[in-house]
Amino acid sequence: MEAQLLGKYSVVYYQCNACQFIQTEEPYWLDEAYSSAIASLDIGLIQRNEVSAGIVQSVIAKWFDVKGRFVDYGGGYGMLVRMMRDRGFNFERYDMHCENLFAQTFEASHPVDGQLPYTLLTAFEVFEHLVEPKNDFALMLSYSRNILFSTELQPLNWVPKLDTWWYVLPETGQHISFYTAKSLHVIAEQQNLHYVHGQNNMHLLSEQPVNGKWFNGLTNWRGSQLYNQVTRNRQPSLLNSDFARLRNRKEDSNSFIKSNDAR
Repeated sequence: MEAQLLGKYSVVYYQCNACQFIQTEEPYWLDEAYSSAIASLDIGLIQRNEVSAGIVQSVIAKWFDVKGRFVDYGGGYGMLVRMMRDRGFNFERYDMHCENLFAQTFEASHPVDGQLPYTLLTAFEVFEHLVEPKNDFALMLSYSRNILFSTELQPLNWVPKLDTWWYVLPETGQHISFYTAKSLHVIAEQQNLHYVHGQNNMHLLSEQPVNGKWFNGLTNWRGSQLYNQVTRNRQPSLLNSDFARLRNRKEDSNSFIKSNDAR
């Protein structure tokens, strides 16, 4: 398959014969594509984060330690991190390409000596952007062996053709990797993990198996909302403690000025 990206670059897409994973040729146009880290066509950003927050809450409450540490990989402006902290979950952010607007000071710590510092890693709208997926998977797994992520799978039995799948998005030039369920099963097997696929393009790679029917239900927006209400799993908000932390940091940064004023 070939496509014209950003309206001017003729790009070839290659498909794996074994698992049907598709990726572009070496993406030399990405600097231009990411002149704005969030594409102007992405008008659904806030809505997706609202839906994702409820789903993440229900998945954590069902299968993981609600008092654990969590990291949003490719966290963008930090919106999901802020939403999850408002819900009482200790989320931090990792993103090398986008300014942190909503979760400043809550940057993820780097793994040390093979330790896994996070209970769960989330990665929403990330996998389709990966230039070297294998390297990124290795980095993600150094943070946590449990990865909740979203990406739209190729249509079943899809014959690669530009005008038959909207997700290619040649206008933005940012989507360069496209997965099948089979390709994600291969990743899980290579890492000795379990894989399950749910609704809203949600997927989970995990150390322990999870019930597929439950995961399918909890990745439905209404299902996650109902589960969260019935189980009352929302934790005390971190908003006030986060504000106090930020305020203290600001006061500390002004300590030199204060000491001079005192003279």
